[in-house]
Amino acid sequence: MKINALLAAALLACGAPLHAAALSVATAVQSQPDAASPVIVVLPAGSEQPTPTDKVAVPPSGWIAVEVAGPFEGYVRNRDLTKGLDILPGSTIYVAPKDGAGSLTVFAKGDKAEITGLHGSWTQVRLDKTLVGYIQVGAGSPAPAMAPAPVPTAPAGPPAPAAPAAAPAAAPAAPPEAGDQSLSRLFEGTLSPTKSLLMPRKAYDWQLVDASGKRIAYVDLSKLLLTDQIENYSGHGVVLLGSLKSVRGADDLVIFVEGLRLK
Repeated sequence: MKINALLAAALLACGAPLHAAALSVATAVQSQPDAASPVIVVLPAGSEQPTPTDKVAVPPSGWIAVEVAGPFEGYVRNRDLTKGLDILPGSTIYVAPKDGAGSLTVFAKGDKAEITGLHGSWTQVRLDKTLVGYIQVGAGSPAPAMAPAPVPTAPAGPPAPAAPAAAPAAAPAAPPEAGDQSLSRLFEGTLSPTKSLLMPRKAYDWQLVDASGKRIAYVDLSKLLLTDQIENYSGHGVVLLGSLKSVRGADDLVIFVEGLRLK
């Protein structure tokens, strides 16, 4: 993330736009002027340098404050949502769905956010907001890795932060092999209700179907706490994280879901 500190200081002093030049290497924009703070975004080499800002106090030596436009992926605790599924102003948006995860920003009145996934006691959101972040100048060290916001993680033990490009590929929308597969994996398809006025009620209210409408497996959503949000996903392409098991006494399969996001 090597940026010429003298050039940056001169540009800031004269008000020239820093984004006029391109970044020579991948550069991390962090939430605080601290190398240990959460990474808001990693700007790839060749992208325009972000615009400096004076909306915050002058950062410590070796750092510059910049503005970075969204959207950003983040997570909010379910208790910080209203019954209408709106984020309460003053709620913290986190970089990962786990206790102790770093803060991305604080949601303010007027901010725009869209729910994109469920993760147990956490809700994944896409925040459309310009954030103020910090770039370390003259450090000469590689950019820290981004947190895995777009990839659902199991509530019991989410993996360590990794770049979104490293996310495992979702399973194709085709019937998986029968049997008991206790390891969690990703499944891709369309979420569809099983309820029908002309058919007896099924053991599970939801199923994952392929592009032709053929059932891949039933879906057990009991591990997701905000099941009242599931209606918002009906008929949409989704990616599920969960384990696949056989239905006892039948040839059907069921996915026990631990994480859910839109495709």
